[in-house]
Amino acid sequence: MATITVVSDPADPRLDDYRDLTTADRRPDRPGGRGLVIAEGVVVVRRLLDSPYPLRSVLGVPRRLDDLAADLAHLDVPAYSTDADTMATTVGFHLNRGVLAVADRAAPVDPVALARSVRTLAVLEGVGDHENLGALFRNAAALGVDGVLLGPRCSDPLYRRSVRVSMGHVLRVPFAELPGSWPASLGLVRDAGLRVAALTPSGSVPIVDAGLTGRRVALLLGAEGPGLTPEALAAADVAVRIPMASGVDSLNVATAAAVAFHAVGAAVP
Repeated sequence: MATITVVSDPADPRLDDYRDLTTADRRPDRPGGRGLVIAEGVVVVRRLLDSPYPLRSVLGVPRRLDDLAADLAHLDVPAYSTDADTMATTVGFHLNRGVLAVADRAAPVDPVALARSVRTLAVLEGVGDHENLGALFRNAAALGVDGVLLGPRCSDPLYRRSVRVSMGHVLRVPFAELPGSWPASLGLVRDAGLRVAALTPSGSVPIVDAGLTGRRVALLLGAEGPGLTPEALAAADVAVRIPMASGVDSLNVATAAAVAFHAVGAAVP
């Protein structure tokens, strides 16, 4: 059972995992980064507790810890109770959600095994915006996408803002980094038996007419703005587009991904 300890000093070393989160929640290879997984809010904390990421501790105001009492009852981890001002001083900003949890990273997912096990996969190139990435993972979870492969110039899905925007779904959708040079590494996806469909406004085929529904497919998505590079487009099996009204040439990448996931029937059992 989680032991709840009242902490009133923001300098208490037991709160070190939560200190200055604007810099400390980065990847281990970034300046100031400790590589921890940080969940904010009751809903996201619950999803962290139900994930493969090893929980280290929980920090919250009494009301939010009460909300989580049943979830924490079977866990042998420390839980720290504090007031809102102490929490804000510790983390470096005011936290409206009132509770945080910190976990270590899980073992990396094998990209080959992931590609072989899925029916629908998202493959990302250059998706560097944390909020777009988090929203994309939330859409992937909602619409039945089985996994995500990260190509070059993608942000870390476990960055605090991505975890928050995904509503914790980045913790349940498996992801892996593609190894080797890009876009040659897409060969790994094709070798797993998936058809690679690049989503681009210049695509020659509307996605609903591309014969992708019911097939094992990898949807290739690029950064908002520049989109996919010419090299990535050339490496795909087919370039598809989402038909849009006159005067609108593109969608936010997370929105476009949701439309594409639905169009290929990712949520169909």
